[in-house]
Amino acid sequence: MKCSDVILVCEKLVPLSYAEDWDNPGFQTGRGDKEVSKILLAVDLTDAVLDEAEARGADMIITHHPLIFKGLKLVNDGDFVGKRILRLAAADIAYYAMHTNFDCMPGGMGDSAGKMMDLQNMKVLEPTGSCRDGKEYGIGVVGDLPAPMTLREIAEYTKKVFHIPYVSVFGDLGSGKMIRRAAILPGSGGSDVDAAVASGADVYISGDISHHQGLDGLEKGIPVIDAGHYGIEHIFMPVMKDYLEEILTDEVEIMTAEEHFPTEVI
Repeated sequence: MKCSDVILVCEKLVPLSYAEDWDNPGFQTGRGDKEVSKILLAVDLTDAVLDEAEARGADMIITHHPLIFKGLKLVNDGDFVGKRILRLAAADIAYYAMHTNFDCMPGGMGDSAGKMMDLQNMKVLEPTGSCRDGKEYGIGVVGDLPAPMTLREIAEYTKKVFHIPYVSVFGDLGSGKMIRRAAILPGSGGSDVDAAVASGADVYISGDISHHQGLDGLEKGIPVIDAGHYGIEHIFMPVMKDYLEEILTDEVEIMTAEEHFPTEVI
């Protein structure tokens, strides 16, 4: 299958129109007429992912976070973006990214995270638009937990569901207060604490929560669980693998990159 055909499949599943204005998803580097038999899915286009793509014979890489966010005036080995573009070109590997369009689309990042948490009565946390049928789409979800939990229990539940080695919690882990409704925003959600409070959630689960954002949440009556930016967003890989395998069947082999949590606690 040609790269351009894979792109059509991707954009039918995850239209670029769902992306935020500041974002830069889409076909980032490569040849549209390249024959693709193996695709590697990853969260970020790191050197480790490039090493893995070359070792496994990938013809195309699809990531969640785009390598190229802003316009480039030069492409050389003077910075990591240029180096990786040159490596892609030298290895003849096509590269595509789907970022906030995947975050916002119905069935995308937020919905998938909510389903994995088994949330009931889900709705969009922060709407960014509406589909033709009037259904809202946007960033994150809010819904009822499958059963009431304490803050400690939902922190442990979050780790278990998303296979996260650790989370940071702003709140009293010794409290026996029961939590029934959760707001989840995979990725960087520190600026969306107010949306979680407004949604009526009893807890907010996101990533990249600063000291002051976490304290602000507590002051506004909602404990905050920081699961890390990668912690929830790595579900991009299995979710997209299922999507692509269902449509591409046996035409293209879909592989997922080895998980690399970017931080460790010692």
